[in-house]
Amino acid sequence: MNRDNLIKIFKILQKETPEPVTELIYKTNFQLLISVILSAQTTDKSVNAATKKLFKIAPDARSIYKLGENKLKIYIKTIGLYNAKAKNVIATCKDLLEKYDNKIPQNREILQTLPGVGRKTANVVLNNAFGQPTIGVDTHVFRVSNRLGIASGKNVLQVEKKLEKNIPDKYKMHAHHWLIILGRYTCLARKPICNKCKVEKFCGYKKKVYG
Repeated sequence: MNRDNLIKIFKILQKETPEPVTELIYKTNFQLLISVILSAQTTDKSVNAATKKLFKIAPDARSIYKLGENKLKIYIKTIGLYNAKAKNVIATCKDLLEKYDNKIPQNREILQTLPGVGRKTANVVLNNAFGQPTIGVDTHVFRVSNRLGIASGKNVLQVEKKLEKNIPDKYKMHAHHWLIILGRYTCLARKPICNKCKVEKFCGYKKKVYG
């Protein structure tokens, strides 16, 4: 895709949602981190339903760690992969308390050393908590980027690197939010709603499928 069309896409997405934010509900950077860890292969709606109760009784690293793995499972059992996630959350709380003075690291490499924190999770936290122009590539961002043709790749790292290279700096801060919104509500996985898409005229997927 040429640069002019790419810029037009992000201008349109920006106009539709000038100040996009994550749909995860949280009050602190710690709660954001835990919510993103829990959100892997799970909807934000499911995570919010669980954390609403969890954060009410255990809002910080110390209280969740004190809660323990088995009791934590009671609060997140409605979330996919809750056994593994409970183990990772408790281990992450332990690391934050013992290694990082109960503060969330503002460095991607360090964040990725925390149990349950991959590159996408780290990027989402850095973007939403610390205002860094990182791009978290989830399934929506991966799908939309490939379909539009703004960053084709066989894996999330390839797509992330191409997005970082291709997207102008002025749009990077909110880029992954806009792509998530597009993928979550319009460019659906099984049946994209092309006739409601604001950027369909630039879409490589539509041309490929419909000619």
